[in-house]
Amino acid sequence: MLNLSQNGCSVWVASSTEGLLTPTAVALGKFDGVHLGHQRVIQPVLQSAWGGEKWRDGEKVVEDLSFPSTNLPRPYPTVVTFDPHPQEFFTGQPRTLLTPLDEKVQQLRSLGVEQLVLLPFDRELSALTPEEFVDKILVEQLQCQQISVGQDFCFGQKRMGTAQDLQILAGKYNIPVTIVPIKTDTDNLAATDDTRISTSLIRDNLEAGDIQKANRLLGRPYTLTGVVVAGQKLGRTIGFPTANIQLPKDKFLPRHGVYAIAATIHNQTPDIPPTQQLGVMNIGNRPTVNGIDTRVEVHLLDWSGDLYGKNLVVQLVKFLRPEQKFDSLAALKNQIQLDCTAAQEIFNS
Repeated sequence: MLNLSQNGCSVWVASSTEGLLTPTAVALGKFDGVHLGHQRVIQPVLQSAWGGEKWRDGEKVVEDLSFPSTNLPRPYPTVVTFDPHPQEFFTGQPRTLLTPLDEKVQQLRSLGVEQLVLLPFDRELSALTPEEFVDKILVEQLQCQQISVGQDFCFGQKRMGTAQDLQILAGKYNIPVTIVPIKTDTDNLAATDDTRISTSLIRDNLEAGDIQKANRLLGRPYTLTGVVVAGQKLGRTIGFPTANIQLPKDKFLPRHGVYAIAATIHNQTPDIPPTQQLGVMNIGNRPTVNGIDTRVEVHLLDWSGDLYGKNLVVQLVKFLRPEQKFDSLAALKNQIQLDCTAAQEIFNS
């Protein structure tokens, strides 16, 4: 179990069901991305725990959420998900994530979640029947007082259990189950299954470079977070120094190319506040210099200083162009200047 704290707020992260904070109000699901649809599923457990609605569609709606006096202990608002991702377990192929663990914890903390339980997804867990999952996991170990799931939630052996089955099974223990309707993209007037907000849809839009839509579905900018490490220092030689960011290995990367970005520089000393900067970012293999590995390089506009070892949080604002190979470093330098100008125009507007 791990207690990840920031600014006095904590999220208990448990990789087993021993030593949990109980009783719980549980939101069940995979929650990769913690997008607007996920936030809607989490909302009922926040309401159950705090006695009011803390968030709605990613926006804070109530500041003071005192829990009403009751003889029952306040349940801990808890998100329960699986590790590894079930798809990775069944295929044997590593799966990149929109929100690796640290990012997921940060997003859940901002919503008011107090506990994240990572159920080890193995043969034993995947073999549990829906009834066994409810009895052993939700009732015995998590001591659920409330459960929230999306209407497409499936669980148990071969995904046999539906959200409605969960409602019936939990009802035997007088545990209320909220089934949350699928949230659709309200900017798309033809609300069909194709417009429902999902992790796969966000991944598709990021792969296509449609950052504005991906950000809209997430309810916030898509971010890349990592430590600045030493690179080849080639950017300095052409007047555009870049910071090479080392990302978690399981972080999902959007389309290769150049982006307008907003970066937050987290200093290594706690008493120095983070610095906000605008810039451009390239994701790719650097074909002009015959690069072979994928790198994430950020150039900050109108900024100079040492970034090595600092944590950089990069928000994607807009995709500018695909990565391309130039005939010379002079041509590359000229294009980077055009990229910076295009990014500045976006920020000004």
